[in-house]
Amino acid sequence: MSQFALRLPDSLHGYAKEVARADHTSLNQFIVTAVAEKISALRTEEFFRQRAKQANLADFDAILAAVPAHPPLAGDEL
Repeated sequence: MSQFALRLPDSLHGYAKEVARADHTSLNQFIVTAVAEKISALRTEEFFRQRAKQANLADFDAILAAVPAHPPLAGDEL
């Protein structure tokens, strides 16, 4: 595990402490979780970008065309 000196503006530090306290966790754990969530979001975005590059619109259209035309189930209407 590594240590990292972090400089936060006073206002952001105060908000982070409030949220950590309300979540019943330490400020350190809150910051670790926040960094992990940001990394996860960025990696997820990149994953879907790469998947989208592999998409074949003709195959997609063919799949949609094969779906039978049924009215939506109760509760699924627009």
